[in-house]
Amino acid sequence: MSGEAPFVLTLQCQDRTGIVAAVAGALAGIDGFILDSQQYADLETGRFFMRVVFGRGGERFPAAREPVAAALGPVAERFGFDWEVASPGDRPRVLVAVSKGSHCLNDLLHRWRTNTLPVEIVGVLSNHDALRPLVEWHGLPWHHLPVGADNRDAQEGAIIDLMAASGADYLVLARYMQVLGPRLVAALEGRCINIHHSFLPGFKGAQPYHRAHARGVKLIGATAHFVTADLDEGPIIEQAVERVDHRASIDDLIRIGRDIEAQVLARAVAWVGERRVFLNGNRTVIFR
Repeated sequence: MSGEAPFVLTLQCQDRTGIVAAVAGALAGIDGFILDSQQYADLETGRFFMRVVFGRGGERFPAAREPVAAALGPVAERFGFDWEVASPGDRPRVLVAVSKGSHCLNDLLHRWRTNTLPVEIVGVLSNHDALRPLVEWHGLPWHHLPVGADNRDAQEGAIIDLMAASGADYLVLARYMQVLGPRLVAALEGRCINIHHSFLPGFKGAQPYHRAHARGVKLIGATAHFVTADLDEGPIIEQAVERVDHRASIDDLIRIGRDIEAQVLARAVAWVGERRVFLNGNRTVIFR
């Protein structure tokens, strides 16, 4: 195996025998060398999920994505794969949305700038103008899209247009404090990631830290999930918690919570970037 960057194959289909052997055989037929392979069979739904990282193992291995995909095509057709082969270095393009809170955005931008976040951030949009200096310091396009009751449809239409114009694969809500309308949610089905400052399904909606403090909780957390039409009910990608006690004020909970939010969102975006996340109904399959 050479030191070349690998390809990534992701697939899902109805489960049946022979899938793993067929994929491995097709890759062996082009001198593909498997570096990592993970698979999961959901016995409840009958769905099968697989992620394979592979590269050159011999002289017959193609240098480009198209012939690699062509070699896997007959297997994909035989088993009815919903699949993708990602070329080496092909990073998903991400548009980030934010309001006034900078902690999640700042963390994502730092990781992106230091090349430790496996996505390409193509711009940042906001309904406020407060974080423009931060974004422009990083050399990224800034899109100020104010929103109110009188222009919500037009503003969300502008977001859809911006996604298309920038070639973004995903919209990441890095504390974008607006509830998305049904048109935008439908347009971004499976492509919009939100960070919620609560360990869902507990304390959904606004001010979860205030309500958690009022209940005297001993664990607080954050949840990254895909956005759906049901508020804060979308498939969960990642969660984390931190233990607190009776001495923690609301401000303490908010401070601790912000750290958790940034970490959880960064992990979710990284896993999506590495093509580790599969939608499975209202759940996800995550190949760690």
